[in-house]
Amino acid sequence: MVSALAESGTLVVILASVIAALIQLRHIRAGNQLQALLSLERDFRGPAMQAALRYMQEELPKKLEDPAYRRELETIGFIDPADHPEMVACNWLNEMGTLVKRGLVSEDTFMDLFARLIAHCWRQIAPAVAIMRRTRGQAQYHDFEYLAQRAAAWLQQNPEGMSPRDFVRVPIPDRWLEQDARPASGGVAATASPQIAQD
Repeated sequence: MVSALAESGTLVVILASVIAALIQLRHIRAGNQLQALLSLERDFRGPAMQAALRYMQEELPKKLEDPAYRRELETIGFIDPADHPEMVACNWLNEMGTLVKRGLVSEDTFMDLFARLIAHCWRQIAPAVAIMRRTRGQAQYHDFEYLAQRAAAWLQQNPEGMSPRDFVRVPIPDRWLEQDARPASGGVAATASPQIAQD
């Protein structure tokens, strides 16, 4: 009887230790995830990435009309980011795709922060990736493509973002809606200057 009680006590202690270890691992993993996301956020806000995103949005579509520019993308070898700033965004987003694909960063949290940006970037950069794939193959920036597909799926499931169930939106008055909808002088509708936004 004493022996059985001792064995039961030992089992309880072992189970308690296992549970404590699992809880500790979960906390460590959550801490690592937070540090990784904060690091990604710093990279995203950095001047090099912001300049690349601005270039991608404002300049890249025009640049891709130039056959010489397309040849530089198609030619195997180093593509100088000084001449092709879109490479900075491509490389960063490809790395993010690898981290999400491997489960090193929580996909749901990452998408909550970056899904709209990723989907937009892929639409802008995909024509350049298609040119690079002529000579480099389909693996070129495949993790960026994976990330874009996951972002599209996340946005389809969460078209208005992800909010707690008890969250109730309060309508925000748009004071200038009617004024901005009217044609500007000269017959051209007023438009806001483009901005790179995270979400």
